[in-house]
Amino acid sequence: MSKDGGGTVGWVVGGGIAAVMLPVIMMVAVSGNESSKAQADEQGGVGGGLKNGSVRAEYVPWVLKAGSMCDVIKPAVIAAQIEAESGWNPNARSPVGAEGLSQFMPGTWPSWGRDEDGNGRASPYDPADAIMAQGRYDCALAKNVEGYKNRGEASGETLDLALAAYNAGPGAIEQYHGMPPYTETRNYVARIKSLIPKYESIDDAPGKVPPGQQMAMPLRGNPPVTSPFGMRMHPILHVWKLHTGIDFGVPAGTPFLAARDGKVTFAGWSKGYGNRVVISHGTIGGKRVSTTYNHMSAINVSVGQQIKVGQQVGAVGSTGYSTGPHAHFEVMVNGKYVDPAPWLGLK
Repeated sequence: MSKDGGGTVGWVVGGGIAAVMLPVIMMVAVSGNESSKAQADEQGGVGGGLKNGSVRAEYVPWVLKAGSMCDVIKPAVIAAQIEAESGWNPNARSPVGAEGLSQFMPGTWPSWGRDEDGNGRASPYDPADAIMAQGRYDCALAKNVEGYKNRGEASGETLDLALAAYNAGPGAIEQYHGMPPYTETRNYVARIKSLIPKYESIDDAPGKVPPGQQMAMPLRGNPPVTSPFGMRMHPILHVWKLHTGIDFGVPAGTPFLAARDGKVTFAGWSKGYGNRVVISHGTIGGKRVSTTYNHMSAINVSVGQQIKVGQQVGAVGSTGYSTGPHAHFEVMVNGKYVDPAPWLGLK
């Protein structure tokens, strides 16, 4: 516990091994459903996905996934907090025994850690396990903070207070009716907030549809088409069938972007498509039009969310029936698959 820390008990580590060596503080675990959505109003969160190349490719899917658990804790917040906690060292261990990227204490890890990467163990030294546990814990703290605010027991931006709670314990937020006066905690919050722009994508949204096209490319740059729309031998099922979209050859973790403004109607797992997002674009030329984004390693949006063209909906991956990382993009008109190429200006 910091010399100027609060009087809470049952603490978890926060403010661990950072680029500027902040002293280690521990914090109290919170109650309630850690995956619940925090309310969006007055939360002070950041938006969008991750800036290209700001996070190592193997961590991108997990940071995106952890940053989609609640409205206030976005991927850039997760990434900035990891830098402040461990400097992105998955083997980090603090003088008081906090472990891994997200610096969990051994006594608290079992409450939040799960086997996310499927290797048969839940370990704070497994980056996937640590990052997802961090997301769950952050969102639980945000929910607690919102409760204090709704009851008139605290005031301030939810993001700032949630980060302060990660460092000093939620009891300190309640005790001081907002940001606690501890210098260490305030420095911790300020450092993370200063790091967020390093990771936050500034060109997720709004984008624009190029002149003469009906949709924008769902990927940045000029990605190669590795499999066009049309009949082909399915590489896994080994049957001659319609390839219902276009495949682009891009690495895992590449941001998958909305091709047009719309509303998310599906965001989840589909057996063949793996992680899939469907966006309805309403009526275009008297016909109902939707786009789909498939085989993703992570989903960054939720059902009912309004999306702008160019906004990141997830990260390219190889989930479902897939032989390797690629972006499978589809266009549906009146419920039927059509060739996306003309919509994207490729024909």
